[in-house]
Amino acid sequence: MIALSLAEIAAATGGELRLAGEDSPETVVDGVVDTDSRNMGPGTIFVAKPGAETDGHRFVGAAVEAGAVLAIVERPVDEPVSQVVVADAVAALADLAREVVGRVRSASDLRIVGITGSNGKTTTKNFLARILADEGETVAPINSYNNEVGAPVTMLRVTASTRFLVSEFGAAGAGSIARLAGLVEPDVAVVLMVGLAHAGGFGGIEATAKAKAELVAAARASGTAVLNVDDARVAAMRALADDRGMRVVGFGHGPAADVRAHEVEVTAEGTRCVIEAEGERHPLHLQVLGAHHVTNALAAIAAAGVLGVPASDAIARLETVEIAERWRMQPMGNDRVRIINDAYNASPDSMAAALRTLAQITGPEERTVAVLGAMSELGESAGEEHDRIGLLAVRLNIRRIVVVGPEARRLYLAAVGEGSWDSEAVHLPDQDAAFEYLRTELRDGDRVLVKSSNSVGLRHLGDRLGELFS
Repeated sequence: MIALSLAEIAAATGGELRLAGEDSPETVVDGVVDTDSRNMGPGTIFVAKPGAETDGHRFVGAAVEAGAVLAIVERPVDEPVSQVVVADAVAALADLAREVVGRVRSASDLRIVGITGSNGKTTTKNFLARILADEGETVAPINSYNNEVGAPVTMLRVTASTRFLVSEFGAAGAGSIARLAGLVEPDVAVVLMVGLAHAGGFGGIEATAKAKAELVAAARASGTAVLNVDDARVAAMRALADDRGMRVVGFGHGPAADVRAHEVEVTAEGTRCVIEAEGERHPLHLQVLGAHHVTNALAAIAAAGVLGVPASDAIARLETVEIAERWRMQPMGNDRVRIINDAYNASPDSMAAALRTLAQITGPEERTVAVLGAMSELGESAGEEHDRIGLLAVRLNIRRIVVVGPEARRLYLAAVGEGSWDSEAVHLPDQDAAFEYLRTELRDGDRVLVKSSNSVGLRHLGDRLGELFS
C-alpha cells in the first residue's frame, strides 16, 4: 500500500481514530492490508471482519503480535494498537482501496484491467499478469481473490511504482460487480463468457449475463471492452460499450474476432494453435492442458494488446506458463498414471471442457478415468445439468466414471442410463471411499481427471492420488 497517515486512513474510511501508545494522527503506515491475521507482519493493517463462523475482532491480538500497527474495527478492542472504528469493516476496506488506487492513478500512468466471466477468470488473470510483468510492476490477485474482500485486498497492494493492476471480479449477486469495479473504474473490461456457473444464485442465465455486463458499465467511458464474440450474450455487450463511447476488441475463434485462434490441437504435452492478431499469424504452444484455455489466452493477448504489448511478445510469455493455477488442469502423477487435478471449481461448461480434454489427450492404448463430484450453485438447473454431464462422459467413451458424493448421484444414474454399466460407472459415498477404490483400480496407462466444485473438496482427493502415483 502507499504511505498514508492514520488520520488519512480514518478519513478515507469514515472512521473514528483511537490512538495507542506513541502514535499520533500523523503516524504513517504503508504495509499490507488484510482480513487474515495469519498474513500480518511488521507494519501491516488488520481489518477485523465479522464472519459467519468467526469474528475478526477475536484475532486483533494475534495480528498485533505478528506486527500489525493498525486495526480497522467495528467496535473498540482492548489491545495495544491504534484503531479506526467504522460502521462496516468490509465497506471500509472498499473505501480504503478506492482512495489508494485513486491517489496512485492521479499521480502516475497506472492502467487497470478488470476481468469477469462465468469461467476462466483466474486463468486469464494469471495469463495476463504473466504478460504484463515484463512490462512493469504488476499487481494481480492471489488465487481467486475476486469477491468483496479479495478484490479490495488486491487493490490495496498497489504502490506508487505499480504500472498495472489486474482485478478479477466474481459476482455474488446483482450489483456486486458494479460495486467492486466501481472502486477503480477499469481502463480495460474483459468479459470471458456467460454460463451456468452460479446461475442458481442469479435466477437464470439472462440475469447472469446482466450481472457480467456490469463490468462494461463500470469501466471508464474512455476505455476498452474486450469481449468474447463467440459467446452471443457477451458479444451483445458491444451495444452497451458503443453507447458509452468505448472501444471494443473482440476475441474468439470466429471471423468476427479481432484476435483469433486457428488450428487448435490438444495433446498430453499441451495445446497448440495459431493466433491471428494485428494482421499477422503466430504459433502458440500452451503448456496448459485444454482447448478451452485457448480462449483465455486470446482474452489475455487481446487485453495486453490494448495496453501496448505486441501479440508476438504476449505469446512468447504465455508459452512459459506451466500451469494455470493450482487445482486447475494441474498435471500430477507420473508417466504410468497421469492425474489431472481440476477440482478447484466446476460448472457445466468447465466440466464438459475438462472431459473433452481428457478424451483428447488419451492415446488408443490408454484408459480414461473421470472422478467427478457435484457442481454447486446451479439452482433449478442442477438435476438437468448433472444428467447432461453423465451423458457426455459416456458419449466421450470415458472408460471409468467414478462419481463421488450423494449430491452427484444423478450424474451417476445418467451415465448408467446411457449405457455405462458393469462397473464402468461407480458411485462412492465420499473421498476416502473413492481413494481406496482408485488406489487398487488405477493401472499403468490410465489418464485420470478429478473434477468437482470447490465446495465438494475433490481437489484434496486429486492431491492424494497425485502423491500416490508420484
